[in-house]
Amino acid sequence: MKKNRTDFETRFWAVRRKHSGLRLIENFFQFTDLTTSKKRLNSIMNYAVKKDRWIKEDPSVIFHFRQSMQSFIRAGYLITLKEKKWAANTQLEDVSPLVLGLLSEKEYHNPLLVFKKAFREYSVQEFDYFMSGMVYFSMGVYDNLPERNIISPYIHLTKMLDAAHLILERRGKK
Repeated sequence: MKKNRTDFETRFWAVRRKHSGLRLIENFFQFTDLTTSKKRLNSIMNYAVKKDRWIKEDPSVIFHFRQSMQSFIRAGYLITLKEKKWAANTQLEDVSPLVLGLLSEKEYHNPLLVFKKAFREYSVQEFDYFMSGMVYFSMGVYDNLPERNIISPYIHLTKMLDAAHLILERRGKK
């Protein structure tokens, strides 16, 4: 019987060597910064739920963003698989609620919790389906809306972007 394996093909950054989730996330943030990613994801979501409007951006930009988000999601999944190599930095100073954003204080101190929770609720394929659906609905005018809960995966993706940026930020300080 053939085993089903998750495809870790990184699409744009494919290389014939072992994949490192952290390197993939670094590559993601080299192509697009945190603010731009969150704005673009928010824009796609807003236009996906509007029946009578579509996104005005160039479709190639939206498609590239979807592809890079798929790679980002796979990188986050790789990080959760190799979580034993990570040491949680729990000796951080008290933070103001403005710095936390969507993250809870516990998630801020240990950003891996964000990825664990997201992949406990949704699989990599479900996140791919979500991104594909949102891009599809944001690119044109349709009579019907997405059939699934679209808010929860959106929140998870936004939190994963924040957590990944936080991981890279802390890694740079060491």
